[in-house]
Amino acid sequence: MNADKHTEQFVLQMQDIGKVYYGTRVLGGVNLQLKPGEIHAVLGENGAGKSTLMNILFGMSVIHNTGGFEGQVLINGKPVEIKSPVEAMHHGIGMVHQEFMLIPGYTITENIKLNREITNPSFLSRIAGKKLETLDMETMNKDARAALDKLGMNVEEWVRVAGLPVGFMQFVEIARELDKENLKVLVFDEPTAVLTENEAQKLLASMRKIASEGIAILFITHRLDEVKQVADRITILRDGQHVITKNIEDTDVFEMANLMVGREIDLSSRDFETNDDRKVLMSIKDLYVDMPGEVVKGIDLDIYDGEILGIGGLAGQGKIGLANGIMGLHKAEGNVQLDGTPVKLNDPFASLRRGLAFVSEDRRGIGLLLDTSIEMNIAITAMQIQRQFVKQYGPLSQKETDRIREHALKMIQELDIRCTGPEQITRRLSGGNQQKVCIARALTLNPKVLFVSEPTRGIDVGAKKLVLDTLVQLNKEYGMTIIMTSSELAELRMISHRIAIVNEGRLEGILAPDDSDVDFGLMMAGEYHKTKGREVIADGPN
Repeated sequence: MNADKHTEQFVLQMQDIGKVYYGTRVLGGVNLQLKPGEIHAVLGENGAGKSTLMNILFGMSVIHNTGGFEGQVLINGKPVEIKSPVEAMHHGIGMVHQEFMLIPGYTITENIKLNREITNPSFLSRIAGKKLETLDMETMNKDARAALDKLGMNVEEWVRVAGLPVGFMQFVEIARELDKENLKVLVFDEPTAVLTENEAQKLLASMRKIASEGIAILFITHRLDEVKQVADRITILRDGQHVITKNIEDTDVFEMANLMVGREIDLSSRDFETNDDRKVLMSIKDLYVDMPGEVVKGIDLDIYDGEILGIGGLAGQGKIGLANGIMGLHKAEGNVQLDGTPVKLNDPFASLRRGLAFVSEDRRGIGLLLDTSIEMNIAITAMQIQRQFVKQYGPLSQKETDRIREHALKMIQELDIRCTGPEQITRRLSGGNQQKVCIARALTLNPKVLFVSEPTRGIDVGAKKLVLDTLVQLNKEYGMTIIMTSSELAELRMISHRIAIVNEGRLEGILAPDDSDVDFGLMMAGEYHKTKGREVIADGPN
């Protein structure tokens, strides 16, 4: 009986939650308990399992189409099966998404009431059915006004969403959830990411007001100062595991940062030697990149000849935009110099001709010709840019099939690409071997600088090690300068000489791989300078 009473005090419980995707465990033994009126922050770096946990809570199809999950979800102490977002809504669970789900051409009222419209019977509807009922705009406007007033918004409910400031759009998203009946739990997914400081403070105040009315809030964020301001408790996930749940008064930003990223790092694969005579191979000054979701807002960075430089940071903070901007795939402004000579921006071919090569984070979208052979994937860029593997007969040209085959066989052997032969279609390779084909194509250009973005995304653990070992080998044996962007901080710390952390489109700082977990966590959360009041620039490997 005491156990039952204990259970009933929680509006939401997720007990011993586990999830396996295609043989890879992404969650295991995760427990989350939420009380009515509580603001509970869920923390963790990219890949910690936060999104998967929320997908389970909302019954997303990606969970149920891949074998379901382990454990159980309880609402008010009773087990429930949530197999769709609609069922989640019926159980009183709402979500304010990081990306807006509004229709610009609709009014605020129409967006708030979308799919829950209030209608009045008409003469025609009595004959032909409910579809011909008319909208009860007066009642809908009144409901929308009540939801907006709860948030202290003074905008008129009949205004169209198009043209509203970003902060107003975020509050309209929240108002839509507050208008729903039977709301018990409201999930905020990085709600302040697009807001100004003043707007963020207003949102945090609104969260406190919502919680005071008995609605429980799950607050997913990386901004540790905001967690300290509003959260009652925190739960930290790391590598899909439940690390700890604590009352907010029993912790601080230093401990939270440490718990988010803390893990043993094997540095044995790198030989960290100090070299005071390093040459700056590439210099980046005041770089801006307009890449949707990964905007860069003025980065200065020097890359040394022969180093592996890691670029880290949380999702959407601009780390991926750096390489994409320099390689000309997204609009960029600023000054980039290679060996003291400017690199022309916004021109992919110019970047390739200057000796830059790029292994994209989107290997299946832009990195590979999936329905083409391995050997042609490896050779194609060198044929186009450097006229390798091509014989010229006056105005006519012909590809050198034998040389392409010979080179492909060499790359397959050196990179250990597991395939039936160079003529195999690339689509039929595993993810790790597809990634190696991308690396082989980049190496065929014999680049001065190799940019590699998210090299281990979507591949299994064994393949990850092979890809990382390949990058270390290229650096050690050939002295190749490598700039590796990754959401996997542990991987960056394993193979990089230095790691630059990007936050909100700017360089937060540069650390050595064996610097403290606390410093990494604070930098990734954008809290380092606020809490320590000093700048750490790791001037190279320790």
